Amino acid sequence: MSTVIGASAEDVYEFISDPDNLPKWAAGLASSEVVRRGDDLLAESPMGTVTVRFVPRNTLGVVDHDVILPNGDTVHNPLRVLPHPDGAEVVFTLRQLSMPDDEFDRDTRMVEEDLARLRALF
Repeated sequence: MSTVIGASAEDVYEFISDPDNLPKWAAGLASSEVVRRGDDLLAESPMGTVTVRFVPRNTLGVVDHDVILPNGDTVHNPLRVLPHPDGAEVVFTLRQLSMPDDEFDRDTRMVEEDLARLRALF
């Protein structure tokens, strides 16, 4: 799923890749301030306390991150910020894998809400 934001890809990338901004737009992942523990980020989420690990900052607009759930499972989340004629396109790949349909539908709604919140911030 994706959304187009009327701001430069560089500005959107800078905002998204800053873990301190997660609670401002990614309520499906972080519902409070993010706590740093080395390279790991601890966040309170609707699923409980999760650990988040971002790829290193880069010039490609890649903001992939792994989320380690309270049960120890790791979910890889591909996230990209791409240049778009109207500013930037943020693309989040949500994969169902072995997730039941109802959980996938819930996650889809949460990601859609997060992307809408992000767009509204710009």
